[in-house]
Amino acid sequence: MTARVSEDASTQPHSVDVRERREQIREEVMATGFVRIEDLAERYHLSIMTIHRDLDALQSEGWLRKVRNGATAEPSTEHHGDRRYRATAMADAKALIAAAAIQLVEAGNAVMIDDSTTALALVELLSTHGPLSVISNSLPVINRMSKEPGIDLIALGGAYYPAYDAFLGMRTSEAIRSLRANVVFMSPTAVTNGQCYHQSQETVAVKRAMIESADRTVLLLDHTKFRKSGVYQLAALTDFDLVIVDNDTPEAEVTALRAQGVNLYIASTNPDQQPLTWTAIATA
Repeated sequence: MTARVSEDASTQPHSVDVRERREQIREEVMATGFVRIEDLAERYHLSIMTIHRDLDALQSEGWLRKVRNGATAEPSTEHHGDRRYRATAMADAKALIAAAAIQLVEAGNAVMIDDSTTALALVELLSTHGPLSVISNSLPVINRMSKEPGIDLIALGGAYYPAYDAFLGMRTSEAIRSLRANVVFMSPTAVTNGQCYHQSQETVAVKRAMIESADRTVLLLDHTKFRKSGVYQLAALTDFDLVIVDNDTPEAEVTALRAQGVNLYIASTNPDQQPLTWTAIATA
């Protein structure tokens, strides 16, 4: 069994401060997919409990998920995974949903976009529907839209959360409430029993402010959201004007949601599918 020496940083040849050590651990788990607690403790000449605290802190920020003997970057029902992983996951389903959602955007609209990777797929299509005002707390959305002519970009500030690559917190929510959008597009971490959830309280607060500040609300859900779970409740699916899912969503889920009164649209590649319009939604 490896002996643990003093944790006094001044006496350790490989010592780093807490912030730097956690950043190094975060980078390693993102690069390799898994780290062992014993290996980290030996490398940094620290106790097992100290490494546990490091991993607890990184998990609370959304960077990783603690598992037996270590930590992983892979998502689970409770951990939605690193943003880089989520940006590439379910790309076809997200593109299908985005192609349906873009039909609801009209020239001159003020469009609010949350920090979800599902909504990010929609952003790639917005420039063809301008002129528009685009409001977002997502740094990737802000960077993408800043390069587009015909887009009046409103970037929501606040505290920057690297794990979400977005601005969150009280200041962000306050900025949202000073604005008004024609429509907001967003996506949660998970859907359970007709309710959508997220793993972050700060994210929930910002999304609720967006819902309150938009005339119309659209929820974007790829079918994997029905297999996940979250901690903090955002809203009921019936609170949204429209919920768009992809055509791999289980029929049992579709039937259950419609029975609950959810206004549901199934995005598909069927060329005969009726175009999606607000008029059609209102008369459905």
